[in-house]
Amino acid sequence: MFKKVLFPTLFLLLAYFIFANDNAKTIVAGIAIFLVGMYFMEEGFKLFSGGALEKVLERFTCTLPKAIATGTVSTTLVQSSSLTSVIMISFLSAGLIGLNEAIGVIFGSNLGSTTTTWIVSYFGVKISIAHYAMPMLILGVALRFSTNRHYQGSGNILLGLGFIFLGISYMMDGFESLKSTINLSQYAIEGYLGVLVFIIVGMIATVIIQSSAATMAIVIAALVSGQIIYANALAIAIGANIGTTITAIVGSIASNENGKRLAVAHFIFNFVTAAFAFIFIFQFVQVVNWIGDAFGVDKENYVIKLAIFHTLFNVIGIALVSPFIGKMVQFLNTLFIPKIKSKAKPQYLNDEVIEIPKTAIVSLRKEVINLYFQSLKTITHAMNLHREDVFSQNPLQEVVKKSKSKIETNIDEIYNNNLKLLYGEIIRYALLSQQNMNETENIIVGKLKTASRKIIKSVKDIKELQRNINIYSKSKNEYIKDEYDAIREVIANTLREIEYIQQHHVDDIDRISRVETLKQRLDTLDFISNGKIDELIRNNKIDTKMATSLINDSSFGIHICKRLIDITMILWVEDDLLVEIGEDNGN
Repeated sequence: MFKKVLFPTLFLLLAYFIFANDNAKTIVAGIAIFLVGMYFMEEGFKLFSGGALEKVLERFTCTLPKAIATGTVSTTLVQSSSLTSVIMISFLSAGLIGLNEAIGVIFGSNLGSTTTTWIVSYFGVKISIAHYAMPMLILGVALRFSTNRHYQGSGNILLGLGFIFLGISYMMDGFESLKSTINLSQYAIEGYLGVLVFIIVGMIATVIIQSSAATMAIVIAALVSGQIIYANALAIAIGANIGTTITAIVGSIASNENGKRLAVAHFIFNFVTAAFAFIFIFQFVQVVNWIGDAFGVDKENYVIKLAIFHTLFNVIGIALVSPFIGKMVQFLNTLFIPKIKSKAKPQYLNDEVIEIPKTAIVSLRKEVINLYFQSLKTITHAMNLHREDVFSQNPLQEVVKKSKSKIETNIDEIYNNNLKLLYGEIIRYALLSQQNMNETENIIVGKLKTASRKIIKSVKDIKELQRNINIYSKSKNEYIKDEYDAIREVIANTLREIEYIQQHHVDDIDRISRVETLKQRLDTLDFISNGKIDELIRNNKIDTKMATSLINDSSFGIHICKRLIDITMILWVEDDLLVEIGEDNGN
């Protein structure tokens, strides 16, 4: 009930506030326009990068220093620490990066986010940025009409910059006009009490606005107009850093364990950094003054000094906390134990990264592999075989001969309660992710959808085989028993070879060779073409009913194996190499 009333109440208070005061209206409008600009910037880089950001984050995070540097550079370029965080969560879930490196990237993104302060403090004060905003908005809209995703991304980036510059201009005008009615600087508080109070102000402002960059833009606009003193501006900057982690923690509540771990790591980093900055705030001021003097910054240029301070205390925070990342990871791993998920629920699909093509493809592939392994138990048990026996070193002929006991497997129940639901989630995710992909990426996702469909079809076909396997595996007729054992053996051999290809780092030629060998072995199940059925009937080894069942079931066995081979090609064999080999052989 409280949540239902809270938002409308806050909305009405905001409406009253902006209509009651024209200056407040201008400032709040500036904040709103600035936030719209940040949104367009983030969306623009998603489109424009074409997966480049994900590739950089995946490739250059193998060590902690590289992870921190990569987080700094990537966030500097895309101006969105939240986008970097989302990609890190998805990479953790997909197993592409370790928690140590992900935390390093998050620390670096904190430093990278300070570039927003530099942009606003330098361009927003030195030049009339509203004049540059208008052309950016016009050109941005024009580019958005293009069908090329890179042009659309560029258009969004220009729109974002235009709105950011326009928002800053509105905020500065609003604070400047506010001087005639009220001077907020008269409420300044000196000493540690003032620092503490304004840290809380910065924290609350960031939680409400949901953007530390917007909070810093407001502070700079207020500082330029003299509505806030320098010392209190520094405190708000500290509070903004804490506020953004509170927002991240609230947002991670619905996230998986990896999201929660990163959010807590982010909070620990910012809390330790803020505590250090609070204790040594006056020493920080002296260091900032020294740096300013060294680079020729005017003593009264508090806006640039604020940017220096914002960067400095994040750098010191990284130096303070980075040596303890190992201990932090141990703590976080004990704090958040992964829950045992229902088999029907996706393990890797993350809707937060569905608009990021590379990450979405990685997540999809992992989930299709998960679907394959879940179906594996059903397929082997339907043939009265155990997976550990199929994947053992024992000869399959012996394994099949010894496995006569029926394994109770309700395929309909497994399909309806688990596999069908998981398959549906894969298709849903694939369709949504394809809306943001280019032609090549769409082809890859199309293949993954095909693989998942073939997995489900294989399960349905094994159900058709199951009944007669149970009947004829215990038949007194040794001939029909041997033929059904042959069907089981060929399918089991296909599964064993797939497991070898998947588990062992063999070269591509060996993989292709094994796949071709599997295809050739399927001829042994074509009882019509190889004359096996005719021979058995002619010699009165089996009756016509058995022959009919054997013809149908051998066909099911062939189709299952062909689908399993196709699935292997999509998930574990390089298609391009196969095409090259086929062309070389004249196929």
